[in-house]
Parts: sequence; C-alpha cells; structure tokens
Amino acid sequence: QVQLVESGGGLVQPGGSLRLSCAASGSISSINVMNWYRQAPGKQRELVAAITRGGNTNYADSVKGRFTISRDNAKNTVYLQMDSLKPDDTAVYYCNAAIVVWSQKQYDYWGQGTQVTVSS
Repeated sequence: QVQLVESGGGLVQPGGSLRLSCAASGSISSINVMNWYRQAPGKQRELVAAITRGGNTNYADSVKGRFTISRDNAKNTVYLQMDSLKPDDTAVYYCNAAIVVWSQKQYDYWGQGTQVTVSS
C-alpha cells in the first residue's frame, strides 16, 4: 500500500508565495519521477513541474521563473515552491509519482489534491 499526502495549499494574495509538500509512504522501494499537476475549474489537468530522482527538472511555460520543484529522496517527499502567484494559478494541485514497490513493479500514484486560491 502506497500513499501520497499533500499539504500546504490555501488562500494567498496575488504576488504572494506558497510551498506545497507531498510525502510518499508505504511499501516503497524507490521513487522515479515526481510531478505536480493542477486542474482549474472547467479545464483539463495540466503538468506544472516534474523532477527526476537525479534532480533534473522540467516546468510548464506558464510557471517558469516563478515555481521551483525540489525533492528529498531520503524523506520520499517532493516540494513545489510557488512565488509571484497570479489568479490564473488558482487550481487544485495534485502530486503524482512513479513508484517502484517492494515487488519491484512500478506503479503510478496520485495524491488527493490540495486547493490553491490566489485572490485579493
């Protein structure tokens, strides 16, 4: 059994910052790529940022220069530092990870989502 638990969402004013965390727990052998997605009302879920086990990162054009993804492999945790937030960043943010469990099979797991609202 593997779980991803997100935290850190909330209400913030435009220009403000938030830091999301996502901790994986359970029968984990290793974690490969870890991602943050978001889904705004009436829109499709989109990839925001990704990070490999070795630390290579990739960002959506809309968040480049404002968001930073990082991870702590020892804690099985991925972070998303969000700065200079805009109202368009309002969405439910989901953590996603490719996890190798003790049977050495890899599966795709999702967190429950955390709401981020950017509004004055």
